[in-house]
Order: sequence, then C-alpha cells, then structure tokens
Amino acid sequence: MPVISVVKDADARTMTITARFDAPIGRVWQVWSDPRQLERWWGPPMYPATVTEHDLAPGGTVAYAMTGPEGERHGGWWRVSAADPPHKLEFKSGVADADGNPSPDTPTAVIRVALSEPAGGGTQMDITTAWASVEAMEQMLAMGGMEAGMTAAVGQVDELLGLPARA
Repeated sequence: MPVISVVKDADARTMTITARFDAPIGRVWQVWSDPRQLERWWGPPMYPATVTEHDLAPGGTVAYAMTGPEGERHGGWWRVSAADPPHKLEFKSGVADADGNPSPDTPTAVIRVALSEPAGGGTQMDITTAWASVEAMEQMLAMGGMEAGMTAAVGQVDELLGLPARA
C-alpha cells in the first residue's frame, strides 16, 4: 500500500495522508487531472466514482458521485482555488445532495494536494484536509469513512499507475 502515514492534528484541524509512488511526478499528477483516471481511485473500493464535471483551473468545479454496493449514491463537489501542475492542487470540498447541490448539513473542508520528488526517486503525495473548526473535523471523522475511505482510495492509485499513461 502506498500510504505511509495518516496524521490527525486537532489543534490545526487537519488530517494529512502521505503516500509514495514509484512513478514520475507528471504521471501521478494525471490521476488528478484526467477525470477518467480520477474515477478509478477517488472513492474507496466498492464505491466507484462518476465524474460529471472536471475543471482543475482556479475557479473551476469538479462534481462527482460515488455509487455504493447497494446502489446508493453519495455526491460531492470541489471548487478549485489553486493549481500548479504537476506540484499543487487546492480546493474546497463538500458533500452534495441528490441533485448535485452542496449539502448545508455537512461541513466543507479545504484540501491541499502537494506532489514532490523525494530523494531516491518516485513521487510523494501529501493530501491535507483542513476544517474550519474542531467540531467540523470531529463530525466528518466520526462519519467513519473519511480516514479509512481516503486511505483505501489512495491505496488504489498504485494499480492505476501501472497502466500506460494517457496522452
């Protein structure tokens, strides 16, 4: 499994997942920048994602839905605030209702993705999720799927990287 650590910091209201991949940084960036590749890993196993909108430019939107084993759909959205391919992506993230609208009942988070090239080769990916309050962080982590789901999702990237890169 490529995930090497998960660090939760209640004082900073963050959770950071760090993973390492035996692939060049440009190839790892593609798993974010290509919506068909994003669908193959964004969401834990058994909850494949369908990306319906994908614009990683600042101000852009990503919209998706994950479908569970019983056919239940879980929508989500991103509002991109920064992108510096292939090194950085930052977006506000939230849960969407059945119509794709942001859900007012769940907290949003800011997710920062940093890709770097550590000594020894490959790519390190740090995904830091930050919440506005400790209560928001606790609510999302208490839902059970946040830490385990994101760790399992990132764990799927290795297999995807074994495929030929798309043009």
